[in-house]
Amino acid sequence: MLRKSLNLCLLIAVAVSVAVSVGAQQAPKLPKLVDLGSTTCIPCKQMAPILEELKTELAGKIDVEFVNVNTQPALTDKYRIEVIPTQVFLDASGKELFRHEGFYAKAAILAKWTELGFNVATAAPASFSRWTAAQPDARAKDAVCYMCDGDVNPKSAVVVKTAKGDVHLCSPHCLSIMLSSLTTDRAEVEQQAFVTDFATGQSVPLQAASYLYSFDEQTGRPSVMVFASRDAALAARRDNGGSVLTYPLLKNKEMASRCGFCDRAVYPEDAAVVKAGGVYTYGCCSHCALGVAARTGASVEIHERDRLTGEPIIVKTLEGQIASLEPATAVAWYGQRTKPDGKRVSAGCFHQGFFVSAENLQKWVEAHPLETGEMISIAKALADKMALSPEQISKACKIGECAPK
Repeated sequence: MLRKSLNLCLLIAVAVSVAVSVGAQQAPKLPKLVDLGSTTCIPCKQMAPILEELKTELAGKIDVEFVNVNTQPALTDKYRIEVIPTQVFLDASGKELFRHEGFYAKAAILAKWTELGFNVATAAPASFSRWTAAQPDARAKDAVCYMCDGDVNPKSAVVVKTAKGDVHLCSPHCLSIMLSSLTTDRAEVEQQAFVTDFATGQSVPLQAASYLYSFDEQTGRPSVMVFASRDAALAARRDNGGSVLTYPLLKNKEMASRCGFCDRAVYPEDAAVVKAGGVYTYGCCSHCALGVAARTGASVEIHERDRLTGEPIIVKTLEGQIASLEPATAVAWYGQRTKPDGKRVSAGCFHQGFFVSAENLQKWVEAHPLETGEMISIAKALADKMALSPEQISKACKIGECAPK
C-alpha cells in the first residue's frame, strides 16, 4: 500500500513537472526595453516614473527592465554602455534593434516601438473638443475687451483711438498687456489712449490721469483706479488705501513682470511660475510657460494651477520633452477660433489652460459657453512650442498694429 502511494505521488510530481516545463516552453518571449542607468543621475531618476508606467501599460507586449550600472557591471559591459541613461530596444530573440542615449520621453519611446513595427497601442486617451460656441456672443463690440475678451466695466474702460476705429479695453492692465505686445511705436499709442475717471465716468488722457494703486487682500493681485486729478485720487486713497501714482510710475509697475516666452506684461498672481536654467520667470498662460523651453533651449520647471479648481500642476521638461507631470492625469486646453475660411487658429493666451484631469477641463469649458477649442496632452502642447522656428518665437503673441478686431 505504501509503495502504491509513493508511486502515485511520483507520477503526480512528474506530471506537474512536465506541465510546468511545457508551459514554460510555450510562454512566448517578448521584445524588451532595457534602460541602463543609476539611481543618482538626474536624467536616470527622471526615467524612473516613465519606466514604471510603461511596465504597466505594455504588460504582455513589451518587457521593460531597469539595469543599475553601479550594481550590475556585467550587463553594463554586455550592452557596451558609454553614457547613462541608455535605452536598448531588443526583439523577442534578443537582437538589438535600436538604442538611445540620455533622457527619453514616454511618447518618444512608444513612437519608436511603433516605428520598429511593434503594436504598442494602449487605450485611447479621453478626448474633448467644442468647435462651435454653446451660445452666441450677444455683447456689443465696445463691451468686449480687445485683449482678454472679458466684459468692459464702464468705470474702468480704456479706449485707444486709431485711424481704423476705437479699440476697447477693460482696464489699464489690459492696456499694458497690449502695449507690451506691440511691434509698432508704443509712445504713439499711449498718446491716443484714454482712461475713465472712476468717480465721474469722464474720459481722461492716459498720461494726464492719476492712478490709485493698491492690492486685493484676498489674492494679492494689484488693483488700479483712475482719477482725472491727483486731488480726487488722494481723496479716494483716504477711503481705500493704496498709493497715488503718475502714469510713468504705473507703467513701471505694470511692465515689471513679463512673460518669459512672448514678453507680455503679466501680474505674477495670474501667471505660471517658470524656472529655467536656475532663473525664475513667468508664463502669461500655460502654453507660453511651455514656450520658455523653446525660447531659451533650457529644461524648465513649471508651476501652474488648474483653471477650474486652482489645484497645483507641476510640469518638468528635459531636452524639450516632458520629464515628469504632476499629477500624471493633467491635460491642456488649446483654445482656438475657426476663421471664415475654415482654418483654426489660437484664440489667444487668455483662452489656454492646464487642468488636473479631463473631467475638470470639460466642466470648465461647459461653464464658459463662448470657449471653443480642444483638449490636448501637455506633451503635445510642448511639442507644438518646440517645433516653432526662431522667427516664429520672436513674433509670438505680437499684435503688430493697434486695430480693432
